[in-house]
Amino acid sequence: MRIALVIPNYNHRAAIAETLARLDVLALPCYLVNDGSDDETRFLLIELANKYPWVTLLHHPFNRGKGAAVMTGLRTAYTDGFSHALQVDADGQHNLDDIPAMIARAESEPNALISGLPQYDDSVPKGRLYGRYLTHFWVWIETLSFDIQDSMCGFRVYPLAATERLFLSHALGERMDFDIEVLVRLYWQGVPVVHIPTRVIYPEDGISHFQGFKDNVRISAMHSQLFFGMLLRQPKRLWQKLSLRNQDKHWSSMQERGSYWGIKLIADSYRYGGHWLCRAIMYPVICYFFVTGTTARTASKQFLAQVKTTQPNHPQLSDKLSWRDSLKHFFSFGNAALDRIDAWCDRIKLAEVDFPNRQLLTDQLETGKGAILLVSHIGNLELCRAISIHQRKVKVNVMVLTDNAENFNRVLKQLNPDSALNLIQVTELGPSTSILLQQKIDDGELVVIAGDRTSSQTAGRVIYAPFLGKEAPFPQGPFILAGLLDCPVFTLFCLREQGRYHVHVSHFANTLKGPRAGRAERLENAVLDFSKRLEYFALRQPLQWFNFYDFWHKDEDVQRANIKSSKGQQQK
Repeated sequence: MRIALVIPNYNHRAAIAETLARLDVLALPCYLVNDGSDDETRFLLIELANKYPWVTLLHHPFNRGKGAAVMTGLRTAYTDGFSHALQVDADGQHNLDDIPAMIARAESEPNALISGLPQYDDSVPKGRLYGRYLTHFWVWIETLSFDIQDSMCGFRVYPLAATERLFLSHALGERMDFDIEVLVRLYWQGVPVVHIPTRVIYPEDGISHFQGFKDNVRISAMHSQLFFGMLLRQPKRLWQKLSLRNQDKHWSSMQERGSYWGIKLIADSYRYGGHWLCRAIMYPVICYFFVTGTTARTASKQFLAQVKTTQPNHPQLSDKLSWRDSLKHFFSFGNAALDRIDAWCDRIKLAEVDFPNRQLLTDQLETGKGAILLVSHIGNLELCRAISIHQRKVKVNVMVLTDNAENFNRVLKQLNPDSALNLIQVTELGPSTSILLQQKIDDGELVVIAGDRTSSQTAGRVIYAPFLGKEAPFPQGPFILAGLLDCPVFTLFCLREQGRYHVHVSHFANTLKGPRAGRAERLENAVLDFSKRLEYFALRQPLQWFNFYDFWHKDEDVQRANIKSSKGQQQK
């Protein structure tokens, strides 16, 4: 991977020197494009290019527009052999400290366009902020998806080969419409769009070249063109997209559905209008996701069918299972999300939660040594963690295998900054993680690990156990880790029943550590015990089962499908 910087400049004198000074430490080649600036700016840019040998100064004889300047920089970088280019504005709006994170993401996903997702402060002009919402709306229509969360941020990493193919096949707008159009058309071309949150400011002495009337007309005309282009091109793409959703994927490769702004709208409606307003907005959205979410809807139907097979006369399900049962399943997930917000906003107190066996954990913590809590994606564990954080009495560390709920967690963090406390992000649960957690156990803290989801990094390292009448893969990692930490293990399930939450905690093992000779048998017995407990609570409250994917699919087959899909994308 060879990456260069591209900076368009039209009469930006105030911040360009500081911007280049901060970029100097990166030692990246830079194409600085002078888009027909006045003499004072041109002389300054020549001086700066002479000062920094890594800067190549390109000139437009007259002002052509920001889009034209970016295209000149991108195409020159591609001609010079670079594989990627990172676009940075010259006016000091962008947080340059996020560049290493963007480059790292581009290295891990070289075929994707990496775009900043603006986090504004009070300096943003309200007219510009609200105008973005209208553009977001049209982009979602033009792409028939919420994958592009922001199309106007000029802080992004372009994959140059795909971008050059686009430039050769389409004439793009050369002014403020460029950032939007290039992103939509690259998306149509099959380029994934990945967003990274980044702080964006509007400097007090900044110069805006946005021409209110003219640029709005250009952007409106561009959206009209894209919309009618979508009508011609997107039916085939939509069919392909829906077909791909039916293919088997590992759960961790499934992206979160719903944009940041959509989730934030629901959270704001909760904050200002309470549950009634939030549900009035959320339920139609859930219906939309139910209709369009083929994978999740199919998984829901499959799971509920297994419940009916195991318990034919289940009181929570229809005599003859139908789509209505799956829709209730989706609504249950939405209601659990509201309860999660309630908990983090300190609107659910411990006194409102039935926790009959809490003394089990109390007695363990009084020994001065912590314990492992084996949990699952049934019910609402977050409620317990939120209450513990509010009370500041017990430190609970949660192992997180994925950030696939990134947008929801970002909004939750805005409602309560403590919601991200003690989340430990890892790629897999195994021996390498034990060093990190041993100190926490020795300090008398609780470590929470989900025992019902495998890791995409450890495909095949699973143990199959009966679950609702079929063999299902369970991860080895949590049980291996529990053995390495050599501490007591408990299971914990938190379910909503009869209008209240009930926390079910029970002893699982004093330790899973033992002689090496019997290790495989111990692991199998532990997984079998856990699957039985999980099955009991899944049958008890099936609509609170929130694993919306094929839980029984062979883990190795999913991994092979993902590898095949990844190779296909790379060949493209």
